[in-house]
Amino acid sequence: MEEIIRELEQHIRQRYEIDEADEDFGIDVHLFDYGFIDSIGATALIAHIEKTYGIQVTNQDLMLYPLNTIREIAAFIAKKTGR
Repeated sequence: MEEIIRELEQHIRQRYEIDEADEDFGIDVHLFDYGFIDSIGATALIAHIEKTYGIQVTNQDLMLYPLNTIREIAAFIAKKTGR
């Protein structure tokens, strides 16, 4: 799961232009409450997850799994991919 966390963190920092020195950003920060990703960004992140990991994120998944932090998203990906 650590590999998934690293990839997600790198992707999110690059895609959403988050400075390496941003002390508020981390793998356990709520990406939406802290304003790192908005609703349009969430759609793009889901597309990235589906393409990169070969999984489908369903509406049911969005209801069943907390997907607010990098750690939560990585756990979800690990569960869906069997890693």
